[in-house]
Amino acid sequence: MPRAGLAASDLAVLVAEGDVLGEAIAAYYLSARNVPATNLIRVKLPTKGDAISATDFATLKAEIDAKLPAGIQAQLLTWTAPSRVVGSCAMGITSALAFGYDPKYCVPNAACLNTQASPLYDSESRSPWADHQIRPAMMLGARSLDAAKALIDRGLKADGSQPLGDGYLLNTSDGFRNTRAVDFRVLPDSWAGRLKLIYQDNSAGGSKDIVENQAGLLFYFTGLPITPGLTSNSYLPGAVGDSLTSYAAQLPDARGQTTVLKWLDAGLTGSYGTVEEPCNFNQKFPKASVLIDQYYRGASLIEAYWKSLQSPGQGLFVGEPLARPFADAPSFKLEGGQYLISSRALRPAATYTLDYQIGAAGSWITLASFKPTKAEIQNLSSPLPPATATALRWRGPCPTQSSQQCTLASSP
Repeated sequence: MPRAGLAASDLAVLVAEGDVLGEAIAAYYLSARNVPATNLIRVKLPTKGDAISATDFATLKAEIDAKLPAGIQAQLLTWTAPSRVVGSCAMGITSALAFGYDPKYCVPNAACLNTQASPLYDSESRSPWADHQIRPAMMLGARSLDAAKALIDRGLKADGSQPLGDGYLLNTSDGFRNTRAVDFRVLPDSWAGRLKLIYQDNSAGGSKDIVENQAGLLFYFTGLPITPGLTSNSYLPGAVGDSLTSYAAQLPDARGQTTVLKWLDAGLTGSYGTVEEPCNFNQKFPKASVLIDQYYRGASLIEAYWKSLQSPGQGLFVGEPLARPFADAPSFKLEGGQYLISSRALRPAATYTLDYQIGAAGSWITLASFKPTKAEIQNLSSPLPPATATALRWRGPCPTQSSQQCTLASSP
């Protein structure tokens, strides 16, 4: 069965030459996550300024690309500055590393326009570089070694933990920043029995715009320029949260707004924000329904976050990229005269088939067909093919186009 979630060998860890903190963070990460030493990439990069010019970034990206080992699918940055790339407009450095700097992914501050879409949005790709020629990137987002170790340890503790924590989805009284609420409303009912999601509606005022003094949070999505009370809550390993606001990732101070780094400092494992005025386009911020679905089906944090955004060019992703609270352990075995298939990675409402072939030139014949209705561990069974069958294949949504069918795995 095909895997779900990136592996340590898929990740490059980037360090700025001479950055003592970055070197220490990288050493700890490689050891903790068993990342191959060959995946450590040192580059020439000044880390005193919060922005890098588009021209200097082009040189940096060329150096990184030339040094990356074959097969690298994603990237982790160990520095917190620079965090944005500035030309005619600004891109988050994580997005610029994935796409290259290009003004079609950002717009000048004075313009309220949508930006180029990402082919990774809600895709079934498990190898983004192989499938799309895109290597998603994430900044670890720690400003001290102790903070970095704590964040990395949270990511490790998250792996396979199958958390049952609460998720809070806030429709705030801030009319400009609560536009994601249309996606939030239906989630508590649709995830009932699997996750406890709470829709908190304060759009008319009179209630609360924040979550505070709560334990066991796994998701926290809101829309406010300043999100107080973050540190009053406790968060499960692998927790994800962010706010739809303008400058959360314009480091170091986010123009007075709550920075993405403060979400990590509060104990979350991943967050996201924009580096320039995005206007309140929902496409430029994570879609909770997509993120939760991808995460729950076994994606790593970096994959789930990246796949939840249609237009991430102005954004900065921060956190521990390989955290996988709902790690999948797919299996295919013969038992009791039938095939038993188990996986939590199957896409709801998509069709999967197990086919067999007789002879190398024979037509493929469907043995069993499956169409899961919701994201959860699927325990499926299939009859055996005729004794003359010579090959099997597993078909499902294509990595590059989920509405089409592709062979996802096959027998030798």
